[in-house]
Amino acid sequence: MLVHWVWLAHRPSLSDWLRWQILQQFGDPESVYYADSYQSVEGLSPEGQASLQDKSLASSEKILEDCLNQRLHILTIQDAAYPERLRNIPDPPLVLYYKGQVPDLEATAVIGVVGTRQATPYGLTVAKRMGYQIGKCGGIVVSGMARGIDAMAMSGGLTGDAPVVGVLGCGVDIVYPASNRALFSDVERYGCILSEFPPGTQPARWTFPRRNRIISGLSCGVLVVEAPEKSGALITARLAADQGRDVFVVPGNIDNEACVGSNRLLRDGAIAVGCGWDVLSEYESQFPGKLHESARKVRLTADPSEGENTCAKVAETAELPQNSRKPETNSKTKNPGKSRTSANSSEQAEKKIDKKPIDNPASAPYIDINEILSQCSSQEKAIVLALKDGEKLVDTVIADTGLGAREVLSSLTMLEIRGILERLPGRRVALRQK
Repeated sequence: MLVHWVWLAHRPSLSDWLRWQILQQFGDPESVYYADSYQSVEGLSPEGQASLQDKSLASSEKILEDCLNQRLHILTIQDAAYPERLRNIPDPPLVLYYKGQVPDLEATAVIGVVGTRQATPYGLTVAKRMGYQIGKCGGIVVSGMARGIDAMAMSGGLTGDAPVVGVLGCGVDIVYPASNRALFSDVERYGCILSEFPPGTQPARWTFPRRNRIISGLSCGVLVVEAPEKSGALITARLAADQGRDVFVVPGNIDNEACVGSNRLLRDGAIAVGCGWDVLSEYESQFPGKLHESARKVRLTADPSEGENTCAKVAETAELPQNSRKPETNSKTKNPGKSRTSANSSEQAEKKIDKKPIDNPASAPYIDINEILSQCSSQEKAIVLALKDGEKLVDTVIADTGLGAREVLSSLTMLEIRGILERLPGRRVALRQK
């Protein structure tokens, strides 16, 4: 029964990881509820045992009543609609409460976009533009609904005519911050707002780090737009790396404190990006036919004077795609003389090009593994050996080397900088031929 799901999801003195382990051991929450003993649960503290022995369902029934009265929906981890990526993290929430309509998060690339609340005008503009481009190119933006970068990215995603997902560090019945009320309404209408916290839960310092693991857990990759040295966005980036997700960063001004943390992620192995397609192109082969590079160049400008929850004004500049330009006039029928002149000019140009010496002749396509290994650290050697037979997915490299995701991403960046490795579309990497 649903009441037992709510009961287990909110047992005190249990970590999210331990709740998940208990559920897997017993099979379903009713079996956990009716169990006489929990001695077989490894790592269960005396406080946790006492919590499970408390069979009162009063608080769980109150939560269900509140959800019914406020028309909130509940999703359990065993429901078919529960996002598969989130289910696969080490500590998934057993229950999600939500408003709106949960989009099909497995059908396309989901990108978490995070950053500081105290963003610069540049950061706000970039967040808005990135959100728009991700949505317009077929992706889905997930963020935390906070003021600053989060709000702008979600506003951009909505402008791109794509569903968005807001993840809260409080109950879904609470608008926090209050200045984002209009954005909350739009997200609920065109996407969904979700939380693992029951209705009525107020935001607190401890709720936001827990919220962050859901943002990264839902995502294929996490994009950090601006983050100072101490920022919740850096927690999300760390969680993303630990979960095996990609971490992308918009490079920022090295003299601006708002960019210190995000720029440091680049040093630690994050992928530098300059537009939404830079992010989504990593997943083009993973979602064939779902993602597409927009044919128009669109610039979205955020106006910081509009308030803390900045809904940006949109200024668009468009270029016609190559295949929509007017066909050139047939020179053979309109001006034969001009056609011959053009042809002669082309031939002369080709001859000049043929006579030009090659400054950098291509070398033979081979890879000297021993020479490369002599330049590498132990972690880098493991990666090089994993790639010696050809290109691989980053996730495959992580699995083959047995290294942590953060260590692999950092080493891949250093190898790329030194010209030993190259990144390929679709999250693939390969040794560079020499």
